[in-house]
Amino acid sequence: MKVAVVGATGMVGNVMLQVLREQNFPVTELIPVASEKSVGKDIEFGGLNYKVVGLQTAVEMRPDIAIFSAGGETSLQWAPKFAEVGTTVIDNSSAWRMDPTKKLIVPEINGNLLTTEDKIIANPNCSTIQLVLVLAPLHKKYGVKRVVVSTYQSITGTGVKAVQQMDNERHEISGEMAYKYPIDKNCIPQCDVFTENGYTKEEMKLTNETKKILDPKINVTATAVRVPVVGGHSEAVNIEFESDFDISEVRSILNNTSGITIQDNLDTYTYPMPRYAEGRDDVFVGRIRRDESQPNTLNLWIVADNLRKGAATNAVQIAKQLLK
Repeated sequence: MKVAVVGATGMVGNVMLQVLREQNFPVTELIPVASEKSVGKDIEFGGLNYKVVGLQTAVEMRPDIAIFSAGGETSLQWAPKFAEVGTTVIDNSSAWRMDPTKKLIVPEINGNLLTTEDKIIANPNCSTIQLVLVLAPLHKKYGVKRVVVSTYQSITGTGVKAVQQMDNERHEISGEMAYKYPIDKNCIPQCDVFTENGYTKEEMKLTNETKKILDPKINVTATAVRVPVVGGHSEAVNIEFESDFDISEVRSILNNTSGITIQDNLDTYTYPMPRYAEGRDDVFVGRIRRDESQPNTLNLWIVADNLRKGAATNAVQIAKQLLK
């Protein structure tokens, strides 16, 4: 199994390699791919050293699977070239997610839709993945009508420049700014760029991707906020259902859903936090309670490591689904 990781030297790319190792994915030959400035560097994987190559070289090597984490423009230009030589591309950018000819996959929810004909497969946005994993089993039981979600997103979602900015600020060092404002001791109510309707791209991803993965009839409205955290993304979620629910049954449904761990004990102050989600693959759910302001409505709190289940782990799970 020849596996290319495009963007192998980046923050998500490093986690991709880590997850491939942890999950014992059957890589017989790794093809680490990065920009020209990184070509020729060594990457260690499975006790062997591999040289970083450029995109054209990687295409000519005809990998079985190429996992992309190198930005939308790179994916739009190069994913079709890999597909043309028979490679199956799993793309972590937003480039193909809303393309009606491409599947948007969270394996626990819709991995069964994949076929050998799918040569470019989209990995959803990090904040979408943790949201829909929780919504899916509840939608099946009660029918999700409307979702109001506020996110508290890790700076790792922006990338290494943002991590460096916060580190500089904490040590009173001036340096390159990933954001328009300081991030340390601050919250920035903007993730990605603004669109014409006043929402950011990140907020619209939550809306559009949830509809595509689960049900176009679900109404979603979002506010996405960047916070000075590195461990993962948190979401405060308000869910209105078509029918009423029992809290104990909600807990049971989520407890029996693959990939979800409930952390919800008020007596011991147990609830999900990004500090403790970091480095773990599950999506953590807590603060499960009825919204007392209107009928058939639930409040809960969702946390996940955005570099793992929100990106790398989900992509590797798609690759494992392809093996099946």
